[in-house]
Amino acid sequence: MAKKNAAADDPARSADAPASFEAALKELESFVASLESGSLTLEQSLAAHKRGLELARYCQAALAQAQQQVRVLEDEALKVFPVDHSPA
Repeated sequence: MAKKNAAADDPARSADAPASFEAALKELESFVASLESGSLTLEQSLAAHKRGLELARYCQAALAQAQQQVRVLEDEALKVFPVDHSPA
């Protein structure tokens, strides 16, 4: 049985989608450093800016999903359990 491509499973992911949040953040930091250095041409700067926006959106979505997972976990952890007050 052939393994499916992750991008095929999620239509929001493109072939250029980062492998992880950490990879996206590292790539984004690299683009910011390049833009701040002033060493890029105008065309390179525009391409870096466009990719940076894509990466920022990816990171925001990943953080939102993580926050939702934390909320679910906290809701389950905060359920009231009966307390046994009998002497030990």
